[in-house]
Amino acid sequence: MNRQECDILCAIQSESYINQRILSEKTRHSIGVVNRSLKYLIRDGYLGEQVQITEKAKREFDVKAPKNAIILAAGFGMRMIPLSNEIPKGLVEVKGEPLIERTIKQLHQAGINDIYIVVGFMKERYEYLIDEYGVELIVNTEYAAKNNLYSLKLALPYLSNSYIIPCDIWCRLNPYHAYELYSWYMVLDAKDRESTVRVNRKGELVCVTDFSGGNAMLGIAYLLEEQAAKVRDKIESLCKNSRYDGSFWEEALYENKRMIVQAKVTPALDAVEINTYEQLRELDSSSNHLKSGVLSVIGKVLEVKQDEIVNITSLKKGMTNRSFIFESKGKKYIMRIPGEGTDKLIDRKKEADVYRLISGKGICDDPIYINSENGYKITVFLNHARVCDPLNADDLEKCMEKLRCFHELGLEVDHEFDLFEQIEFYESLWNGEKSVYKDYIRTKTNVLTLKNYIDKHIAKKVLTHIDAVPDNFIFADNSLEYGNGKEHLQEEIRLIDWEYAGMQDPHVDIAMFCIYSLYNQLQVDRLIDIYFKGKCPREIRVKIYCYIAVCGLLWSNWCEYKRGLGVEFGEYSLRQYRYAKEYYKIAREEIAWLKEGEDA
Repeated sequence: MNRQECDILCAIQSESYINQRILSEKTRHSIGVVNRSLKYLIRDGYLGEQVQITEKAKREFDVKAPKNAIILAAGFGMRMIPLSNEIPKGLVEVKGEPLIERTIKQLHQAGINDIYIVVGFMKERYEYLIDEYGVELIVNTEYAAKNNLYSLKLALPYLSNSYIIPCDIWCRLNPYHAYELYSWYMVLDAKDRESTVRVNRKGELVCVTDFSGGNAMLGIAYLLEEQAAKVRDKIESLCKNSRYDGSFWEEALYENKRMIVQAKVTPALDAVEINTYEQLRELDSSSNHLKSGVLSVIGKVLEVKQDEIVNITSLKKGMTNRSFIFESKGKKYIMRIPGEGTDKLIDRKKEADVYRLISGKGICDDPIYINSENGYKITVFLNHARVCDPLNADDLEKCMEKLRCFHELGLEVDHEFDLFEQIEFYESLWNGEKSVYKDYIRTKTNVLTLKNYIDKHIAKKVLTHIDAVPDNFIFADNSLEYGNGKEHLQEEIRLIDWEYAGMQDPHVDIAMFCIYSLYNQLQVDRLIDIYFKGKCPREIRVKIYCYIAVCGLLWSNWCEYKRGLGVEFGEYSLRQYRYAKEYYKIAREEIAWLKEGEDA
């Protein structure tokens, strides 16, 4: 049977044959296709002369009937921010009903009661579904570091004659059935520039090659055992390669630039993937979850109604925070929401004290609101902004000049960022677990021996950024008006993210810039020369080498804590540990050379 014949046979199985017009409406195939398919189905013995289901067809239905469903609900739902800060995306309500409950009920209506839900972020919020609907939860502990390809891997033992369903789908009509005869992947009849596939004339899903987009991908699929076996093997293979940690499970469906399953096209009005706050508002403007606590804060600060907060777009998730852009009354802003575990890492009162000191001095992003308890922060969006390119010599000159001028202000606050205390503090957050690095104790012991040299060569401690990395130097255009009414755009640099700032040797900021940029020693020396305008005393250069070793261990310990929360930083964390080991050796050799010079 071809796809059209399968569709028509399933339609007759679900409701006795009436006429070809009704069959055409139900299957969305033309009258001509319906007529031709009925002839073939009768000829091949799937239908009797009275267009009734035969025993042969029943056997076919039994073999290919859905056994279960796998719902993928582990992710952060980053694009759902600010809602995802308060509730997992699968529990967002549309028309008074949580998305995932609607999906479960639709599956039950189709006679599918064996349901597995892969959970991760806010997994506890899904626990009630076990009692209310008899589902089984599968916990993905790596939800923060990996995409839903890995989530589906955890459910592979159940993948056969299965529906695969994202948790953030709302379907007006029930897309699930007691009968299925072929494997399919659901797309909409609407175009989407982000889609990587389009439906060709044969009903196949082929890869888009012209970057113009294809059919909007909904994410719902049905896999018979034949295709499920291929997907199981492909997922097992892909998950062995860290390159695919950020991949969607659909990666396993591709073979020779097309999906191994048929397209199932549904009208755009019948199904919606709710990825953003704006999409939820468009679908259900009265949803209880539009009344976000975060948006209430924005409304109070800007003195606007929540429906005047529009065009909400999530920013790429940072190492510490989740942030989003929004507009209100024609002006753009950025809202920062602290990420997982930051309440233990950062003292928000100290951060607020720093912002009070530096705001208005042309140094930072000048928040219009900052909460010293929960870390919420609102700043005006900087136009045409970009971050520093650590490989661009002109950018480095400008950023180091900005950093040097800030240091020369000699600003002071009441708290210090003690590197060595923080190393111990981050380690204490491991809750008694040993480091993942076999030689950690030796590495730490070696790094701590550099403290004496550092202490002897600190001239003065001032307010230091601590996290002065390329991504925190923002280049933005500042509009200046001239008397003739013409406008000129002048580039300015602001330093953002002052969460770790405190009293410290300002040369720590140079080391931090280097290790975040993953510089080699030649690049490190070049940056030092730029900051000091080519006049850095050797003993200070060596001190910066020491700081690179110390800061490498510091952030390695920080990464180990975050890893325990399910947040993985890949190469970055490994390289930080390498800086601790390698620059300890470089610093010791340089210190020995300086000592020989003194002795001579």
